[in-house]
Amino acid sequence: MVNRPLGFINLNAEANIRSLLVIGIDVVSLATSTNKAGYQVYAVDYFGDQDIKRVCRKSRSIIKQKAKESCGRLSIDFNYKTLLQLVKEISKEHKIDATLLASGLDDFPDVLIEINDLIPILGNNPDIIKRVRNKTTFFQELKHLGVPHPETAIVEDFGEAKSKSKHVGYPVVVKPSCSSGGMGVRKVRNTQELERAYKDASFFSEEVLIQEHISGTPASASLISSAKGIAILTLNEQLLGMQEVNQCEPFGYCGNIVPLPATKTVTDACEGIVKKIASYFSLVGSNGVDLVISKEGAPYVIEVNPRFQGTLECVERVLGINLVKAHAKACIQGTLPKALKEASVFCTRLILFASQCSVVPDLSVIDEARDIPLPGVVVEQGEPVCSIVAEGTDRDSSLRKAKNIVKLIRSSLKPCS
Repeated sequence: MVNRPLGFINLNAEANIRSLLVIGIDVVSLATSTNKAGYQVYAVDYFGDQDIKRVCRKSRSIIKQKAKESCGRLSIDFNYKTLLQLVKEISKEHKIDATLLASGLDDFPDVLIEINDLIPILGNNPDIIKRVRNKTTFFQELKHLGVPHPETAIVEDFGEAKSKSKHVGYPVVVKPSCSSGGMGVRKVRNTQELERAYKDASFFSEEVLIQEHISGTPASASLISSAKGIAILTLNEQLLGMQEVNQCEPFGYCGNIVPLPATKTVTDACEGIVKKIASYFSLVGSNGVDLVISKEGAPYVIEVNPRFQGTLECVERVLGINLVKAHAKACIQGTLPKALKEASVFCTRLILFASQCSVVPDLSVIDEARDIPLPGVVVEQGEPVCSIVAEGTDRDSSLRKAKNIVKLIRSSLKPCS
């Protein structure tokens, strides 16, 4: 197979790209942005929600939603091989010029190589993605760069986990090497808690990370980069483990608030680190860097997401830009967004999870709802119901508005009979 990064083709390439395939676990926001950017949109995802079908010429999904039937369980039913098979099917039926990546395939470089061979990836090529997602070497390279990060060890059995946890020093964070949305991540205070946490993490991957626990604010940086420069778009607050949205995973991703309220000192420190990473790894297009900002205001790098992020719609609304347009120009022409406006609003995205097995009504009547299931489907306990996106004049007002809509939707869910 030939690894074919699009990179910087020529100034006329953008006009030749008319259709884009968006791929990932959840691609509604990316597909919507792609549609608004003027491209023909095709989609391959896990959920197959009703709002993806509004903006796509054609879509294929792992879950075939039907009234009175279960939408399954993401941790069990998501399969990267099935996603690849759907890409093969749609590529045979339609001429598609390029691929955009959302979350879900970051840690499967062989699959990305196959996708790149079928429909070239517009953005980071599989070699770059593999490099930033390789946990064994990534933290070594951060150390070489002098970038602050949690001390991290990779283990393959419980005995090694005990030894490395003692070396790193409790409390530690135990996490799967490959997982999505914070699933299987646990904070461990002693050896007694370690055994259960190791079992939870090893359900998702054979390799398990033992990581120094950094107490602070979970955050991320959204950026656009090219060979000609790097533009830091926003710093974002990450929302993890929120009981108000029924997230049962303690580090489970629940959404974000854009922008992160932070001092200039913290902002400058984050931006300096993120630019160093983007330059060193030759990242191109839309990328994200996850951070923890310590109580002392020091940013620690957790990981790089070398594709579009869950913050996409919030970043677009806060800055008044189209991220897919900006991504395409950075990848093809090497140009970066100019004169980004100062954030005048705050935007919150929340993901609501089912507190029990639930039947979902038609949520398309709620303007702030995204990732909307078909009416009448069954969502299992702990699985995502939908997302909510809400604006406010400050952090708290945007979060409060989103929480109020969560309450409205929760009250409309009916328990399974």
